[in-house]
Order: sequence, then C-alpha cells, then structure tokens
Amino acid sequence: MKTKIKYTDEQMDQVRIVKDFLPSPEELALKDETVKITISLTRRSIDFFKKEAALHNTQYQRMIRTLLDEYVAHQR
Repeated sequence: MKTKIKYTDEQMDQVRIVKDFLPSPEELALKDETVKITISLTRRSIDFFKKEAALHNTQYQRMIRTLLDEYVAHQR
C-alpha cells in the first residue's frame, strides 16, 4: 500500500452493538481427548491430504481427524 491513510475525527452514525459471539480463551484452549491408533490408508488418500495440508499450511493428520470428527457429528 503506497498511499498514506489520512484519518479524521468525524462523528460515526448508525452504530450497532453486536453481541459477543467469540469463544472465551478457556473454550479455545480446551482440547478433545485423543487416542493414538495405527491405520492403513491408500497412497492416493495420503497424497491428497498432504497436498491440501501444504496449501492450507496445516498438518495432514489434523485434516483427516477433522474430517472424521465431522462425519461422526453428522451421524448423531
């Protein structure tokens, strides 16, 4: 950004207060209990998750875990 922003002291109109919807720090720090397992997956699946994880700067194991968690949540 090459142009400098010039701030002014103008009155704000139609301010709307929004209810706090963000989780508390305690809720953010809470982790679900995990259990280590050994699983055999196809090379095609692992390659897909590794590629996608690299694109989104995350871990492929986390993506697989989230996918399984979402599946379970929708089965209830």
